[in-house]
Amino acid sequence: MKTVCVIRYQIDPFQKAAFEEYAKNWGRIIPRCGGHLIGYFLPDEGTNDIAWGLIAFDNLSSYEAYRARIKSDAEGRANFEMAQAKRFILREERNFVAIVDGTFEPPAKPQTVGGIR
Repeated sequence: MKTVCVIRYQIDPFQKAAFEEYAKNWGRIIPRCGGHLIGYFLPDEGTNDIAWGLIAFDNLSSYEAYRARIKSDAEGRANFEMAQAKRFILREERNFVAIVDGTFEPPAKPQTVGGIR
């Protein structure tokens, strides 16, 4: 069973572009360091200061190994430092959830009506 790290960010809504740059940088860094990046999500409609990042791992021990690699990665450190310098992340929360078997990236199946496609 896979574990997903769900990161909830409270961001400065006036620095949305800076957070987008930060997220795009992780798009290169996270897979290299061992995480399966599901995606980063910016606010669009509704609340304007909440963003999300979702990263999957085989288990919590693979997450711990990933955290060690990302902290020693030069580009990862630079991305953390950029976020601290620009101060666009006001708060960050991490939760870990287990994926329900059969619901993560299920293959699409054609619908049939009365045996006809």
